[in-house]
Amino acid sequence: MSRSLRKQMLSMVDLLEKANRTLKINLTAKQINGEGVQQLLSDCQETAISMGSELEMLYGEGTESVQKLEEYCESLYQMTLVLDNPVKRRELLKELISQVRQTRNLVCGQIPDRLEAVFLPYKASMWDSLESVWMAAREDGDCDVYVVPIPYYDRNPDGTFSRYHYEGDEMPDYVPVTHYENYDIQKRWPDIVFIHNPYDQYNYVTSVDPRFYSKELKKRTDKLVYIPYFVLGEPDPDNEESVKGMAHFCTVPAVLYADKVVVQSENMRQVYIKVLTEEYGEATRNEWEKKILGLGSPKFDKVQSIGKNDVEIPESWQKIIRKPDGSRKKIILYNTSVSTLLQNEYQILAKMKSVFQTFLEAKDDVALLWRPHPLIEATINSMRPGLREKYYNIVEEYKEAGWGIYDDSPELDRAIALCDAYYGDQSSLVQLCQEAGKPIMIQDVEIV
Repeated sequence: MSRSLRKQMLSMVDLLEKANRTLKINLTAKQINGEGVQQLLSDCQETAISMGSELEMLYGEGTESVQKLEEYCESLYQMTLVLDNPVKRRELLKELISQVRQTRNLVCGQIPDRLEAVFLPYKASMWDSLESVWMAAREDGDCDVYVVPIPYYDRNPDGTFSRYHYEGDEMPDYVPVTHYENYDIQKRWPDIVFIHNPYDQYNYVTSVDPRFYSKELKKRTDKLVYIPYFVLGEPDPDNEESVKGMAHFCTVPAVLYADKVVVQSENMRQVYIKVLTEEYGEATRNEWEKKILGLGSPKFDKVQSIGKNDVEIPESWQKIIRKPDGSRKKIILYNTSVSTLLQNEYQILAKMKSVFQTFLEAKDDVALLWRPHPLIEATINSMRPGLREKYYNIVEEYKEAGWGIYDDSPELDRAIALCDAYYGDQSSLVQLCQEAGKPIMIQDVEIV
């Protein structure tokens, strides 16, 4: 259970102890302020009931701490009946003081002094943007860690929700997963929440369940931390064009609502600070300087930690990768992005056909591993429905031909580790492949 919940409960115990001291002063005075004492007793009862309700929601009925609070409420009621009896008042006052003291001890025993951190990925393929932080938290003996994949929806062209997705069963086997229905974030009030989805309601292709928008999570934790699911080309903070090109990444809801934002480098941090200060005024600079942290991306940690011999290759891929003599072909990772499709539409479809024909002719020496962006189909359905049939035909023809690999798995890092070079659109994959030491070639959709 979270340290912040423990702090909250003990803070309420502090209030009850303070009220007991005030009650003692009033009840030992020469003349009792009956109305004031009655109000104080009522306030104490409300606080005790609130505490009991919180503890029952989390631990169930019948715990010792709840029973002690119930006894305390009964003593408060009895006190209202004996305000004109000095002897009874003194006896009940001792009971009230003792009951609150015992409640403190029981709460301390029931809620350990530990941090609770929860990670809320929504797409399994984007888990690498949180994984190394999760690993560090898991190794902290003073921290209870939960991974709670959250649901998301595709959007129709009119913005309404359509298909429901839950990818908890696609997470790596070594990651213990808690179903989102079994983790009530409002009740548990975790100390730290980590997210990688920045958009809240402003993504036109998909949306996480609105319960998990950053503006809602902010209300249910002491610290909300946003780590982007992507990495970008390293910027020059002094280059206005470079800064302008990244501005829309800096003003998304998660950046505004989070308590901390972790970005890929110090240069990127300076870009965020510059954009946000220009947007919200020079008086806000200090806020952004404290909030934005250039600590690096966990995605870089992942690609640096994995090599060709660390990944399991499916048997169906082996047949494509291996030459007749058993040696391995060169593997080219071909990536097609959402932004290029939106900007070029039919032109990029023609380019893809051209690329496939080129690699088909070279298949004896080179294996193509095509990995489209995981949201490309949802983007077509939501924003370019006219492309749907042609795009799906290209996908099916490529898969049925069987000479190349089609990779729509969550295992991005496997593709990076296996490939010998990158070819395709500008995307965060370019930076990851560069980090892994892979040669890069950006495709030109004008050349077919």
